[in-house]
Amino acid sequence: MSLFTRVSAVSATLRRAMSTSAAPVRVGIIGAGRIGQVHAKAITAMHGAEVATIADPFEKFGLAAAETFNTKYTPNWEDMLADDKIDGIVIGSPTPFHAEQIIKSAEAGKAIMCEKPISNDLATIDKCLDVVEKTNARLLIGFQRRFDANFKEVNKQVANGAVGEVRMFQINSRDPAPPPAEYLASSGGIFLDMMSHDFDQARFCVGAEIEEVFVAGKAFEEAAQQANDLDTVLVMLKMSNGAIGTIGNSRRCAYGYDQRIEVFGSAGMLSSNNRTPHTVNFSNEGAISSALPYSFFMDRYALAYSGVMEAFVKMIREGTPPPVTGLDGRAPIVAAMAADKSVKEGRPVRLAEVDIIGTSSQSAQA
Repeated sequence: MSLFTRVSAVSATLRRAMSTSAAPVRVGIIGAGRIGQVHAKAITAMHGAEVATIADPFEKFGLAAAETFNTKYTPNWEDMLADDKIDGIVIGSPTPFHAEQIIKSAEAGKAIMCEKPISNDLATIDKCLDVVEKTNARLLIGFQRRFDANFKEVNKQVANGAVGEVRMFQINSRDPAPPPAEYLASSGGIFLDMMSHDFDQARFCVGAEIEEVFVAGKAFEEAAQQANDLDTVLVMLKMSNGAIGTIGNSRRCAYGYDQRIEVFGSAGMLSSNNRTPHTVNFSNEGAISSALPYSFFMDRYALAYSGVMEAFVKMIREGTPPPVTGLDGRAPIVAAMAADKSVKEGRPVRLAEVDIIGTSSQSAQA
């Protein structure tokens, strides 16, 4: 089953949940690439929501996406900000454009969903969050793992006290194959590019803030070596609730996309295993075998991406606060900066050491 088919199947359930009497929520999408089309597919499948316009500077791709989703195309994303009939903006453009697009969308009175990161620069993030706060805009950051059923359940049970006092946790996040050296050279490094999701997962599933990190890492493969990056890292974290934990990242995993978490506490333990295309096991006299995990992150998180759009449309329609805020988008960047400092200096680093930017945006978003 294709990714789009799976997203469509999940999103179809929203037709029963959305009111047929209300005017549809109209969403403009910046970016006609892979992630923009995933979000467009999810919105198109909803009852009570529609893609109003797709913006992309590359006309060939923008027009093709607009035709696929039966909507309008513009080469200039700012055209959508002047359209009073557009309720929300989905930002699926490359990272360097996120900050400007968030700021101008907020000033135009639009609800915003932005793919992570807001920026890799703390001063820029704080500027964005200041504007979001001053304009009373609602900004949802697209950390899709928060919308995965497994991780949501871990979060829920930890919050309900299922494991008692959280004492330890382990997060494993391993990609099937590393990206090319050209990508790595402009990625911001493994902590910003890859582990930022895991820093967010630590906060989400443990229910506390990261206070300190200590990193060991190595570049085993030529691509990471050429990019002066790491491809295999182990990070120990100390959390604000006293829990300690580890995050293990690898750019290469022979058996697929490995995404697991374990949370151990005074009253028990929760663990979330990998998702696979099916759960059928084959047994004979020689072995018992099962399916390998998904080999592509967008297949692994197809349902979660649909959940992001469901939350965004609900946020617009019902006026609810964003479930993943700009401050949630900021926190992993601070952790990544601390991790980078830990590697360079070979010591534990408290996040307070690197979080020296003005914090006028630290108040909660509306």
